[in-house]
Amino acid sequence: MSRAQDLETLRQKLCELGDAIRVSISIEQGAELANLRSVSEVTQADVIYQVDKTSEDAIIRWFETRWPSDLPVQIVMEGIDDDNILTFPIGMAIHDTLYKLILDPIDGTRGIMYDKRSAWALAGLAPQMGEDTRLSDIIVAAMTELPTSKQGYATQLSAIKGLGRSGVVCESIDLATDNRTRIQPRPSEATDLQHGFASVVKFFPSAKTALAAFEEELIQSSLGKDKANAALVFDDQYISTGGQLYELLCGHDRATIDIRPLAYSKLGLDASLSCHPYDLASALIATEIGVVVECPDGSPIQCPLDTTTPVSWVAYANETLASTMRPLVRNLTIKHFGQT
Repeated sequence: MSRAQDLETLRQKLCELGDAIRVSISIEQGAELANLRSVSEVTQADVIYQVDKTSEDAIIRWFETRWPSDLPVQIVMEGIDDDNILTFPIGMAIHDTLYKLILDPIDGTRGIMYDKRSAWALAGLAPQMGEDTRLSDIIVAAMTELPTSKQGYATQLSAIKGLGRSGVVCESIDLATDNRTRIQPRPSEATDLQHGFASVVKFFPSAKTALAAFEEELIQSSLGKDKANAALVFDDQYISTGGQLYELLCGHDRATIDIRPLAYSKLGLDASLSCHPYDLASALIATEIGVVVECPDGSPIQCPLDTTTPVSWVAYANETLASTMRPLVRNLTIKHFGQT
């Protein structure tokens, strides 16, 4: 089998995995939503709810029966500590695997467990390079919408690195029939923030005041003081990094800035409630379609594929907007938090 055929097989498999997670969640939604909201455990990365555990069980079963045995893989996943090694075939040594898969089974747990807003299953696959494997090494990615109980459709996107916009596969899935329709998402071409959604991430109480002050000055610097108090920029606190990237790549949002680790560091706070590498597992899809995803200083994101590293990231709908906003974000990040 050629490398191109391998990559296409892997893309399809990551989509199948996303479908399996979606089905497992929909079954639980049809049972008792209250059961999904109970805390299962607290890890170094996040609070793990029962809905997360439900998806983990489905994932293990799926890999045992559906993953190609000739493409051995290591799984790095939210909910499983980095010290716990998981490979398929089970028990294979890491150095014998070909790939490293970073996976967030449910990105947006808090929204879906209250049936408020879709969550996303995120998966990114990179060649196995041990602890040197980085987010930028991901070559295949998929993201699958985990819809609320009232939705009739869900979206699934996937991509292979290097194929660009034409290589992004995006489908709308009819949940009643499983029929799929190809759609073509397109990021905003706007060159400023006026009359658009742009958000600084501040989901949780920690550092919210500091992040809001940064956001206010950023908007003021972008629009000018005479326009800063007008309702020209809208905020959307979608508690899902995958969901935020989806809003960017389909043209709903123009910019998202997640610098929680910098704010927490400045204030001497615990950084566990930050974005982690698995939250950006599907960032490849956004970049292939033209969204700019980078560090606050404009450099590439080079975080390891683990479950604990806090990650600061910024995304812009297009390169023109990025070139305008990047200096503002970089300078104000230094001003407010002393680093980028």
